[in-house]
Amino acid sequence: MLSRRALSLCLIANLSTIVAAQTPPGELIDVAGARAAVVLAHGRGQGPDGQVVGSLRRSIAKDAGMTTLSVQLPVLPTSDYLAYAATFPEAYKTLQAAVDYLAKDKGAKHIYVLGYSMGARMATAFLASIDAPSVTGYIGIGVLEGGGELLDANLNIRRLKPPVLDLYADATPLDLKSAEGRKALVGPRYTQTRVAGANHSFKGYEADLSREVVTWLKAQ
Repeated sequence: MLSRRALSLCLIANLSTIVAAQTPPGELIDVAGARAAVVLAHGRGQGPDGQVVGSLRRSIAKDAGMTTLSVQLPVLPTSDYLAYAATFPEAYKTLQAAVDYLAKDKGAKHIYVLGYSMGARMATAFLASIDAPSVTGYIGIGVLEGGGELLDANLNIRRLKPPVLDLYADATPLDLKSAEGRKALVGPRYTQTRVAGANHSFKGYEADLSREVVTWLKAQ
């Protein structure tokens, strides 16, 4: 029979395992005392420290003083973006877990969701499918149309209730065409900003993205 002390240690160990299991997979930057947090969703075939989201998660924490959680979303061994539609239910669970974790475990009072490319498709579909009062705003980077229901971020984004920052590249035809289809949404709660000279990867324009995102977050 276990002693009371041994039993207590076992319970603590089991509790720690349960708590750790509830933490969404990804990269967390915990800013002490932060009342706001950002969930970041990466692009196709990448990860939580990948293109665009890797630099933004650091600059948001440093310059906006917000906790960031860049999540690991499904990655498939294919270049066919249409195949990702089947992974959206799993992506929804991860994004919801991230929002819940930041609200309950980190005490964030204001939670923003940021999606890049495929992450923008997943995040807009997620936010459009639920009543998410705990989500304060949405930031879309490289938001793309096409692919039909779920995958078409242009359709999804029209159903969002929180304020939106829409950042788009003008050196990739699909990005430019997709952005044109969202211009009618621009208004007091929808801001669209062109990143002149950037292509869909936004390589070399990380500082521009950071400046726009941090300025918008601070203004909310």
